[in-house]
Amino acid sequence: MAANLSPEFLAAERDYQAARTQAERIAALARMLSTVPKHKGTEKLQADIKRRLAQARRESAKGGAHAVPFYFVEKEGAGQLVLLGPPNSGKSQLLCSLTHARPEVAPYPFTTRMPTPGMMRFEDVQIQLIDLPPVSPEFTEAWLPQVIRNADAGVLVVDVNDPAILDEVEFVPDILSAARLPVPKVLVANKADLPGACGNFDALCDLYGSRYRCLAVSALSGINLDQLGREFFELLGLVRIYTKPPGKKVDLTSPFVLHRGETVQDAARMVHKDFAEHLKYARLFRGPGEREGLMVERTHVLEDADILEFHL
Repeated sequence: MAANLSPEFLAAERDYQAARTQAERIAALARMLSTVPKHKGTEKLQADIKRRLAQARRESAKGGAHAVPFYFVEKEGAGQLVLLGPPNSGKSQLLCSLTHARPEVAPYPFTTRMPTPGMMRFEDVQIQLIDLPPVSPEFTEAWLPQVIRNADAGVLVVDVNDPAILDEVEFVPDILSAARLPVPKVLVANKADLPGACGNFDALCDLYGSRYRCLAVSALSGINLDQLGREFFELLGLVRIYTKPPGKKVDLTSPFVLHRGETVQDAARMVHKDFAEHLKYARLFRGPGEREGLMVERTHVLEDADILEFHL
């Protein structure tokens, strides 16, 4: 087994070993493939996962029309976030306002019946959002935990003016915990443009501010939507790294996206598999105008917007 496997990969591997259906095996293998470190030391592991995934999909195709579960959403962009919440919380409108997706938006409950993805732009990266059917005591789709488990993180969306909001904020985490799923760390209090919303939000923060990062927004009017990009980026634990060839200008248009805590070695591996093996040293620049740069070791932990110059 290759070293330095991420917690996300190990969790997906456990799900694969515990899977009871072909659909669960396919979803777990897809997560393993998307989270395995991409470098020479894991090439055999990657090939093995791809082989098992292809075989599982072939076997699934023999038993039905779909090679993968209908609810599975392939990951795109820098990270995948699922929007969780009770009926009529405004998740679909939020997806419309933040992406180019056009899910059905209606004033009646349970409008969303299928996962609906959309790509949200935050500065120079894309984050994938998925609008999910509601989590409710009346009805919750049986396949919902699989989609949530495959995602990088979840965001709890509620109607800040709903009289049942306190019950909902308690119910959704209980359902997730029962399915051994992580509880969201961010709570989006939607419909902040309506009368009384400000007082309701203050009360919500008093009760749950220690448990969640609470933000008041209006998907319809646009209140505070500009703050969500940064919030989601931080929630995913991402950092952007820019590169420059020695003696040339930095390319600030296409960053490499890593996870917080990753190092110069990880960045070199992402640029090219041979870079990490042949890297002699790197120079770190904190801004495009900096000239000299700082010589750093392979183990140096990177920060968002760092600029690297690799020397082989």
